[in-house]
Amino acid sequence: MKVGVLALQGDVREHISSLITCGVNPVAVRRSIEIDQIDALVLPGGESTTIAQLSEVFGIYNQIRDRIADGMPVYGSCAGMILLANEILDAKEGQKSFGGLDITVRRNAFGRQVDSFESDIAFNDGSADLVHAVFIRAPWVEHVGESVHVLAAVDKHPVAVRSERLLATSFHPELTGDHRIHRYFIEEVARPALEKVK
Repeated sequence: MKVGVLALQGDVREHISSLITCGVNPVAVRRSIEIDQIDALVLPGGESTTIAQLSEVFGIYNQIRDRIADGMPVYGSCAGMILLANEILDAKEGQKSFGGLDITVRRNAFGRQVDSFESDIAFNDGSADLVHAVFIRAPWVEHVGESVHVLAAVDKHPVAVRSERLLATSFHPELTGDHRIHRYFIEEVARPALEKVK
């Protein structure tokens, strides 16, 4: 399985490091030919509007959107969650997402940069162990569609969700040294989705 990390802006190296620890050989992607060659994609944390705008500058916005619609497994953290959402609240004027995940997210829902925080939260993957979550100007999910499952919540607001082939967290597991979320994406989301295609 060839996993790409969208390398236009944000914490790309941290995601690559986490994926390597999970036993895959990820690649940084920013060009059309690179997007064509991957089986799954990670959308990193960063600035969602900037990433969307740069994807248009690099001529890959429609390509990524279409590959998601066609079934490519994708994991998005923080800004990546916003980029996967079908609807964005408090969006900047003209802000775009790649879409595909039937959720409504609220940008900067937990507050500004100074309101960033860390917390140990339950993650519904069958383990009783808590996940250490880092929230930086994080979104939360206001609404989930019927095809979306909530995996974690803070103060009753969903902060980790998945559909069959898409995973999104409003926190940054790539910053903690705990690779459980990346491993979950590879083993429980991406690999099964790709095996169905074969």
